[in-house]
Amino acid sequence: FFCLCIDCGTYFPEVKNHPEKYLQKCPNSVKKWLKQLKSAGKILLLITSSHSDYCRLLCEYILGNDFEEYFDVVITNALKPGFFSHTPNQRPFRTLENDEEQETLLSLDKPGWYSQGNAIHLYELLKKMTGKLDPKVVYFGDSMHSDIFPARHYSNWETVFILEELLGDKVMVPTETESEPLEKKGKYEGYQPKIPYSVSEQWGSFFVDRLPGLENAEETLVRTWSCKCISTYSTIAIPSLEAIADLPLDYRFTRFSSNSSATAGYYPSPPRALLPSEESVTMK
Repeated sequence: FFCLCIDCGTYFPEVKNHPEKYLQKCPNSVKKWLKQLKSAGKILLLITSSHSDYCRLLCEYILGNDFEEYFDVVITNALKPGFFSHTPNQRPFRTLENDEEQETLLSLDKPGWYSQGNAIHLYELLKKMTGKLDPKVVYFGDSMHSDIFPARHYSNWETVFILEELLGDKVMVPTETESEPLEKKGKYEGYQPKIPYSVSEQWGSFFVDRLPGLENAEETLVRTWSCKCISTYSTIAIPSLEAIADLPLDYRFTRFSSNSSATAGYYPSPPRALLPSEESVTMK
């Protein structure tokens, strides 16, 4: 167990002493969105594999000293993806006192700040808090390995993949005309892309591989394994929370599973690499 008050090593003391060099403040639009969700009766969870003291340091800088007011339940040292795959006996919840883990809990009885734990006991708590036998959970995460795949595969939660590669795929500039009322648009709707600026020169597109053809045959476009995982395990994929923060809470997104298209769930639009000749792009 590490504690930030002990200035050991290099990484943690550096982040602690100079957070402005490594962290970005949360946009006001996202803070407003979180408050709107809570006011609408939604239960907000923060689940992180970081220890409680490091989580507190980051959240106080990013969201403010009142960050705990945004969430009903905070879970630190969650040790994802094991949080989703392990049983309560394998990974019980623990209480915290002064950022140190205390007693083991056989169940969760109320909202609060906990350490470690498992999705099974968390879901039982959500049943109590909502009064529903089958509460619906929408889980936001930026890691396919630790967030999206286990949340969908083990817990069958709806998953929103925060994929910053979607930011790199396009630079947004305003269009000349607006086809929908502004209040029905997200931050990046109504914008057109310029040339991609962060496609790796060494690895190429995150979404598509180009396979050379035999002899004089044309090259073949195939979706990468990572791209296949996105459409398989994500409900939708977005470039950032800011991209949806201005949308109405009842906005209806198109899901990956809603039709046969593997690009349906990208919001506000699919990556450009997947748009041309979609029918000819195959799975790798």
